[in-house]
Amino acid sequence: MPVYEYQCQDCGTQFEELQSISDKPLKKCKNCGGSVQRLISQSSFSLKGGGWYKDGYSSSKAPEKTASPSKSSGSGSKGPAKDS
Repeated sequence: MPVYEYQCQDCGTQFEELQSISDKPLKKCKNCGGSVQRLISQSSFSLKGGGWYKDGYSSSKAPEKTASPSKSSGSGSKGPAKDS
């Protein structure tokens, strides 16, 4: 169940209330009985990064990077012939 934040219009008290999504918003302050307004606040739940679908469940895989051919003498290929 979500936690909603409220602020009293009369005394300024802010409080949180654990309510079901289908519950109606509160109308009275628990402190003084004045009218309250539901506040909009940032959720503690956030999605960041590439995402679980992209990283773990996607059927396509990223192509593997191939190493560039190195220029070493032991590669087995012969270079150009030298003129003597």
